Amino acid sequence: MDALTRMSGQRRLDRWAILLHIVLWVTFFWRLFTPFVEDQASFKQGDFSGQFVTFGAYQYARLTTGEVPLWNPYNNGGMPFIADTQAAIFYPPRWLTLAVAHQTGGWSYAALQTEAALHVLLYALLMYAFVRRLTLGQSGSVFGALVASIAAAYGGFIGGYPPLQLALLESGVWLPLMALSLLEATRDSRLSWGWITLAGLALGLAWMAGHPQTAWFLTYLGAAWYVYRVYTQKIAWRRALVGFVFFGIVTLGITAVTLLPGVEYLRLTSRADLSYDAKRGGFPLQDVWQMIFPGAVSLFSPLYMGLPALLFAYTAIRRRSETVAFWAGVALVALLHSFGGNLGLYPFLYNVLPGLRFFRGQERAAVLVSNSLAVLAGLGAARLGTQIEDTRPTLLQAAKYVGVLTGGMAILAFAAWQLQIGTDSAKLASIALLSAATVGGLWLVLRWHEGGRRLILAGILALMVLELFSVTRDTPSNYDSIPAAKQLPALPAPAIQQVMADSSVPYRVDGFRGLEANYGTLYHIADIRGISPLFFTAARDLIYRDYSHNPLAWELFAVKYVFSERDAFKEPSEIVAEGTDTQGAYKLHRLTDPRPFALLLYHADVVDSDAFAQALLNDSHYNPRTSIIVQGDPGLVLPDTPGQGRATVTEYQPEAITIAVQTDQNAMLSLAQINYPGWRATLDETPVPILRAYGALSAIAVPQGTHTVRLVYDPISYKIGLVMSAVTWGLLALWACSACSDCLRAVILLKDPMRL
Repeated sequence: MDALTRMSGQRRLDRWAILLHIVLWVTFFWRLFTPFVEDQASFKQGDFSGQFVTFGAYQYARLTTGEVPLWNPYNNGGMPFIADTQAAIFYPPRWLTLAVAHQTGGWSYAALQTEAALHVLLYALLMYAFVRRLTLGQSGSVFGALVASIAAAYGGFIGGYPPLQLALLESGVWLPLMALSLLEATRDSRLSWGWITLAGLALGLAWMAGHPQTAWFLTYLGAAWYVYRVYTQKIAWRRALVGFVFFGIVTLGITAVTLLPGVEYLRLTSRADLSYDAKRGGFPLQDVWQMIFPGAVSLFSPLYMGLPALLFAYTAIRRRSETVAFWAGVALVALLHSFGGNLGLYPFLYNVLPGLRFFRGQERAAVLVSNSLAVLAGLGAARLGTQIEDTRPTLLQAAKYVGVLTGGMAILAFAAWQLQIGTDSAKLASIALLSAATVGGLWLVLRWHEGGRRLILAGILALMVLELFSVTRDTPSNYDSIPAAKQLPALPAPAIQQVMADSSVPYRVDGFRGLEANYGTLYHIADIRGISPLFFTAARDLIYRDYSHNPLAWELFAVKYVFSERDAFKEPSEIVAEGTDTQGAYKLHRLTDPRPFALLLYHADVVDSDAFAQALLNDSHYNPRTSIIVQGDPGLVLPDTPGQGRATVTEYQPEAITIAVQTDQNAMLSLAQINYPGWRATLDETPVPILRAYGALSAIAVPQGTHTVRLVYDPISYKIGLVMSAVTWGLLALWACSACSDCLRAVILLKDPMRL
């Protein structure tokens, strides 16, 4: 009976903990949801608006009409949308956002903000569940789980740039669910296949959310956590190996629909060509100070988690246990890795760990640092809540030393401010004062002998929340004090409207100025530029031969409009509109003689590589209006003199293009369409090869006569992935139904034992 009473009390505490998390979440994000317009705030523009809002709008436009957005013609000169990881086309929470948006007036900036904010709440609850289960049986378990989840959800990492880099946030939130599932799967020597399945689902969702680097970190963490649990639980290696393979199969099966096209795309993108120097970047060594003094070194403080949580992590490490050793090891290795080439570990890992060569920005390993420290903080806090008299001296001693450090720094910074030494001395004084006050407050709460155990723990939680919210809530780096509805204008700029009004598609624009970011996708204007981190290398080499002014790219990609700060080009054009963007004034030029999307040419230079094609393009005498550069034999004899013909685009859809061709001689049909795997062509319904033109674009050999040429994007990687994912999700649905049925039966039997 005592056990049942204790269990009932713990469940009541869990319900209060969940309610507390909801209250904290509403308090943290209240300005996103308040009905009072004058109080509203919204996420800053940047990657959030220029990448994620625009891609979400394209998903919404296509999926709500029953179409799968396989190809996006509106950025990068055209790109395989299904293969761009940050598009997150099949990420289940995104589909929920799209469904809600569809029922509430359509896609909006606010819809994606809400998705981001809800992921923070989900993350807090999942971290609570993981640490709660990790410390189960300790009377301070609930307190420890609260400390871990609050530090993780509102610390410097999640409270910093990840909400603006939405894919990073949404990939990282699944870490505690994966860790919890692997913990439960390995509680005894038999392994739990249901929990391993859930772990695979969690890791699969991390990959589908669209940030491969974060998912890659989680993959290595999951493997290490599984091996550690197998070792400590003494599970037979054969059974453990089968479980590990099953874990991988579930993950692969869930993500195959986007993972296979993504791998195909990745090896053809500029990301695969990045040098070691471009990838070695990480935190400067001084960033470690921001664990104690947030904002002292840089705009964001991803390593910061609050001083009470940091001190709890320290007490956990002091007490030592196998679980503590694992998470402390993860925190240490991830921290060293996050400094990138600034320390000696990264070059070693770069040559040892498969997959690391694809990623830049090693500071993103902070996702493992923050999660590991949060878990350690939870373990230390649970011990304080269980054995307060034994743990309090260690915590008080640590707080005293940190208090001396922060207090001394506050005095020095204040003196420097008064003496006008250094430009940031006032800011540093404020930061150091907050840190010193926090440690002082923690010391006073711990020394509060008259307070009962619950009052002391509640005081520590209140102090934690006050410190974290003072640093990470409503920060100018993340928020603008305007409603979400005003972040993007209801109507685009007049110059953009003028382009949108031109119905003579297909044509492209150079949106280096004026359009910018990925707003071509938002407004359905085919831009040759974009900010997606994945850019088809062959196309990028053509488009960025000259960074801001590239007439050759305008010609080859059928550009009709150019946004530029220039008043005139060597190429004939007229200014049809003007405007301003983030860089100042610009003009919209309409080229006088733009190349059509489909063009018949009667002379071909045959080369055997992209390099030779680029060498010919470098010849100042080369004229792309009279000759085409192709790789491979055209398969027909071209005339000695130019013929007469016409190519007219009769259908232009993202995944389907139809051209009516009429020519009096054999010809090459040159298309301003990227040559990418998965595009297939027919000539009068007969399959024909697509030749590679100019090292990046497409061409089709057309014999004399009248013909219909049709191109369709139908990638085999997507088909295979779709089948694999459909089967996996179907089996998961059956397993979920069976599990729910068993749970329902258990509840019924618990309420009415006579049914046995």
